[in-house]
Amino acid sequence: MTASSYLVTGDDPSLLSEALTQLLETLCGGDFVPIEEHGAEGDEDLDIGPVLEALATPPFLADRRVVVVRGADRLDAQQASQLAARVKEPLESTILVLVVSGAGAKSVPVGLSRVVKANGEVIDSSAGQGRQRSDWVGQRIRHAAVRLDAEASRRLSEHLGEDVARLHSILEMLEAAYGEGGRVTTAELLPFLGDSGSVPPWDLTDTLDSGNTAEAVKALHRMMGAGGRHPLQVMGTLQRHYGGMLRLDGAEVRSADEAAAILKMSPFPAKKVLEQGRRLGHDRIARAIDVIAQADADLRGRLGWPDTLVMEVLVARLAQLARSQAAPAPRPAGRSAAPRP
Repeated sequence: MTASSYLVTGDDPSLLSEALTQLLETLCGGDFVPIEEHGAEGDEDLDIGPVLEALATPPFLADRRVVVVRGADRLDAQQASQLAARVKEPLESTILVLVVSGAGAKSVPVGLSRVVKANGEVIDSSAGQGRQRSDWVGQRIRHAAVRLDAEASRRLSEHLGEDVARLHSILEMLEAAYGEGGRVTTAELLPFLGDSGSVPPWDLTDTLDSGNTAEAVKALHRMMGAGGRHPLQVMGTLQRHYGGMLRLDGAEVRSADEAAAILKMSPFPAKKVLEQGRRLGHDRIARAIDVIAQADADLRGRLGWPDTLVMEVLVARLAQLARSQAAPAPRPAGRSAAPRP
């Protein structure tokens, strides 16, 4: 049974558009169903007068119609209240679709979003983060018209990184090339991949913590290339990561929760900062901070190197610090070393 109202949210414009298109195709079902779109441009206020009128009157020369309101996060409290009243007592012939880009359902006045959830459906088009994003990509690949083998699926997911909005177009190209039900291997996939997608900041910091220079440089290039991050943005990521270790150094932190409270972040990333700081030790943390400060000055014109080269050298030095041995702890004064057996 079709709901009378929908709230479509998402932080990626491409995925949001895809979700909205699929919803409208489902609602129309191949029939002639008029779709009325409303929204505001620029800094204009959202006028919901026509929306309320459409929700209160039957469609002309059609059994039903769909009313789409883009930018529903710009509704004020009074407008949201008026719409909520219509959602509670809908016309069977009219379906309301609210579209929110960016902050998601939380940016819609709570009274309206609560009424839509109770009387309709909320569709979140975002792919999520971490494991949730991987599961989202895996599910899309499994339900695609073509059949990718395990290695091709892994390669595609790794190649996309954060740019999961490209998945739909790649799968469509594969279907056009190999036909519905066609089997796709890695060799058949590669010509359709194009440039590698971006990766999240923790891909870079995780590879640095492991001391893997090659993977760290690869993550750096993907962040600054497909990710479009300026070198100073990447520098900020590194300053926060190693600065967090410095803040925890000597603070006698015993748990991830205590580290999270000091660093003002969630316990999982705080635990990684805490554990890596313990592995590096005070001297190597201080050295990392110094290396980052020098690279920051080089980016701002001290050295005259290309920005990419400055960042590559910085990443290589930080990875090397993770691989080097920590300095032995000093012996207490007045106590000689124990003789070897």
